Amino acid sequence: MADKPRILNNSKDMIMSLLVLLVLVALVVISSRNCSIGLTGGASDDKTPPFDVHTALRADAGAMPFPVRQPVLPSNWKPNSGTNGRAGDKPISTVGWITPTGFYLGLSQTDAGESALLPSLNPTRDKDGELSGTGSREIEGRRWVTYVTGDRLAPSAGVRQAWVADFGDVRIGLSGKATEADFTTLARAVGQATPLPSGRR
Repeated sequence: MADKPRILNNSKDMIMSLLVLLVLVALVVISSRNCSIGLTGGASDDKTPPFDVHTALRADAGAMPFPVRQPVLPSNWKPNSGTNGRAGDKPISTVGWITPTGFYLGLSQTDAGESALLPSLNPTRDKDGELSGTGSREIEGRRWVTYVTGDRLAPSAGVRQAWVADFGDVRIGLSGKATEADFTTLARAVGQATPLPSGRR
């Protein structure tokens, strides 16, 4: 049967053609496994290759003038980032994970003082507000000073928090919007970790 003359094509024909095209595109995208469809999400849904936190921290251990620790975390914590920066005039090593609850939680290590470290733990202060102290807690024999952004009286998941501990020759900062249980897990793992070999004499 011959095709209809172009002049007889109407908007209904065009819509049907677009629908067929959209269905084909959706099939190709889903079959490539580059996206997922669902009502829930978590760290395990992310198809991005994980960040090699072990290699990054070993490199920092050899380059930084302070001891660098690598915490041992549960397998469902996904390392996703790492960076070097400055806390005041001192270098800082930062790596981060997506926790099982789906939030980011970063670990920063530096020989800068706590007051110099705090601004680097709150990169979204223009949006979330400044960090305010909320007290302290002891985990693995270390005292962690706790902070939360804005004028909140207590931390909660989804609100940026920071925990800071003085390990003598290094200050450790934890920061992100994770749950208190996630912060506690990371703080305990850092407290149990020994410094990585630095190669320095």
